[in-house]
Amino acid sequence: MVDPNTQPTLLLDVITIGRASVDLYGQQTGSRLEDVASFAKSVGGCPANIAIGTARLGLRSALLTRVGDEHMGRYIREQMLREGVSDKGLVTDKERLTALVLLSVENDRTFPLIFYRENCADMALVEDDIDPDFIRSARAIVVTGTHFSRPSTDAAQRKAMRLIKAAGGKVVFDIDYRPNLWGLAGHAAGESRYIASDAVSNHLKGVLADCDLIVGTEEEVMIASGEGELLDALKTIRALSNATIVLKRGPMGCIVYDGPISDDLEAGIVGKGFPIEVYNVLGAGDAFMSGFLRGWLGGESLATSATWANACGAFAVSRLLCSPEIPTFEELQFFLKNGSKLRALRKDEAINHVHWATTRRSEIPSMMALACDHRLQLEDIAERVGADPARIRDFKVLAVKAAAKVAGGRDGYGMLIDEKHGREAMFEFARHPFAWMGRPVELPGSRPLRFEFSQDMGSQLVEWPVDHTIKCLCFYHPDDPAELKTEQQQKLRTLFEAARKVGRELLIEIIAGKHGKLDENTIPRALEELYALGIKPDWWKLEPQASAAAWKKIEAVITDSDPYCRGVVLLGLEAPLVELEVAFAATADASVVKGFAVGRSIFAHAAEEWLAGRMNDQAAVDDMAQRFEQLTKAWLAARDRRAA
Repeated sequence: MVDPNTQPTLLLDVITIGRASVDLYGQQTGSRLEDVASFAKSVGGCPANIAIGTARLGLRSALLTRVGDEHMGRYIREQMLREGVSDKGLVTDKERLTALVLLSVENDRTFPLIFYRENCADMALVEDDIDPDFIRSARAIVVTGTHFSRPSTDAAQRKAMRLIKAAGGKVVFDIDYRPNLWGLAGHAAGESRYIASDAVSNHLKGVLADCDLIVGTEEEVMIASGEGELLDALKTIRALSNATIVLKRGPMGCIVYDGPISDDLEAGIVGKGFPIEVYNVLGAGDAFMSGFLRGWLGGESLATSATWANACGAFAVSRLLCSPEIPTFEELQFFLKNGSKLRALRKDEAINHVHWATTRRSEIPSMMALACDHRLQLEDIAERVGADPARIRDFKVLAVKAAAKVAGGRDGYGMLIDEKHGREAMFEFARHPFAWMGRPVELPGSRPLRFEFSQDMGSQLVEWPVDHTIKCLCFYHPDDPAELKTEQQQKLRTLFEAARKVGRELLIEIIAGKHGKLDENTIPRALEELYALGIKPDWWKLEPQASAAAWKKIEAVITDSDPYCRGVVLLGLEAPLVELEVAFAATADASVVKGFAVGRSIFAHAAEEWLAGRMNDQAAVDDMAQRFEQLTKAWLAARDRRAA
């Protein structure tokens, strides 16, 4: 009998225990692993994937494992925190490396896989790593098959099972059978899913009695039971355990058995599958488990839990990676409500947009950015004062120092920095804890729009850090000639597609006032036209508007077209600071405006004086910092008035 007075407050819904690796997925599909030339990195390993999947679906989850004291171990820890997974159960192993896995998609039936797990960190988990209070803080734990394959990890999982049962919690067993991780196959057989073994079966049978939920494929059910026929396997498991049994059947969905096993295999709760194209089966079971746990621990019926599980599995098999492809709860509900006309879900733009917008790296509710991405303007200043254009790069480093001085490590501060003159400034930027970085791609002054270094943006963007945002300025007016508009629209659509393909956020800056009349309908019309093409940037950067009515119309267009848009930041156009303060005040009723990205109003004076040799480094930093701080105070005051 559990004494509720001795139980700690439940802080977690589920703790997953076991494998945590870094997956390196071959980006060339339809190719042998031998021929893959580049890889995409993500968190992998069944328990790690489930921890992320359940967090995305709204459960409070944690991962209990070991990671190495190196870059890959830190990556796993940081990614868990980004996904909302508690890292309280992550132990840093200073003696061992984090596990790696190499994978590829050769065709819809062949998925070569190599485990790099020799003496790896997660397989060094021991009983002392299992903190009783931590286990008791959860409603359930997930134990996994691989971690019963070694004495120390077996003992650790069994200790966790005893503790959670004593506290009145639930034990979930993901059979997760990988024969070569039990020493039954060679390194090249990572793809192998089933090799019969009496030793493995006898070992796993000893786990079943203490489980409340057992989940496995047909092959996994057979290895856990030691039987060679599926129906016999289910009956053997039922004889050993009262757990709810979930049989995963791939494209046929699943069957849930919550009582006696009859001679009719279908005599359970049948969760039907979804008709989708199989692109990559790796990780599908982890997505399935995440969906089932969201329903099972959330108090839903077994039928609903099965539906959610099958839908999550469908997402996974239709996409390339493992944990990054598991849907969020909002995405799952969108799919269940709207379905998809495409069997290849990865090609469904509406679903992909929900996925992208609900899995972005961080929230940025307010943005105060010093824009120092100007090229032509600084080159003109340098020419006017007779300075060497090479000095522009040094000035941009000073601009970063000025912005960092104002930001002081606080959230909500960022910068725009270009590649042409800003390489050293980007290095300086990386030394400070800014919230945001944007980089321009447009050829300065181009109309029609051209990209600066290459018109093939996809190959260029893949070299960028994942947290750098693409910024593109387009001189676009809804009354432009049709031919010009079409050309610019196509360029922006190409950029949007490239941004989504390589996983980078996109800010589109629209300046209409330089090439036509700017009234309260101009920008709303421009945004409507771009949204109609399926262009949905993460941010808009817009010029100040003359009236509150204009902002109301802009906000209505954005809200109706893309409720996931992060918002609007204001540009400066070298306006005096007092005019910008008035522009900030004009956005009092426009909640879509999240901040500003202003440049020349802040740096123009210092740039001219410093490049002319009339101002030293520190004076330039102080001058820019004073102006930037004045503007940030004005923005924060305007935001406070809005909140009031």
